[in-house]
Amino acid sequence: MLLQPKKQKYRRQQKARTAPRIAYRGAKLAFGNFGLQAASAGRISSAQLEAARKAITHNLKREGKVWIRVFPDKPVTKFPAEVKMGKGKGALSHYVAPVEKGRIMFEIGGVDGERAREALRRAAHKLPVKGKIITK
Repeated sequence: MLLQPKKQKYRRQQKARTAPRIAYRGAKLAFGNFGLQAASAGRISSAQLEAARKAITHNLKREGKVWIRVFPDKPVTKFPAEVKMGKGKGALSHYVAPVEKGRIMFEIGGVDGERAREALRRAAHKLPVKGKIITK
């Protein structure tokens, strides 16, 4: 099940260049004792988020609780191959979650530290941004 918005006001959005900013919102642990923090900025697709979530739940053997702190609500459009310029904006391809440096992406609670760190390490390999494991 890939994450995507139920409803949106507009189907297509502009790309919005990501300036090298540091996140202030969502930069502290709020729910669990361990978290995966973005050490670089980037865009995470819903498929990458789902792959990371599966890696965490598989490693924890469905014990403890996992929180996903980012949501892919930005639509990305794409044209088919070999389409000429000047025919408008392409069709919706997928959704991404723009992530700034310092943003908490995943949190884990209810498991011991060693297992939580290993699960977050495996999840970090699935994501296009560098990750840092933090504790409360």
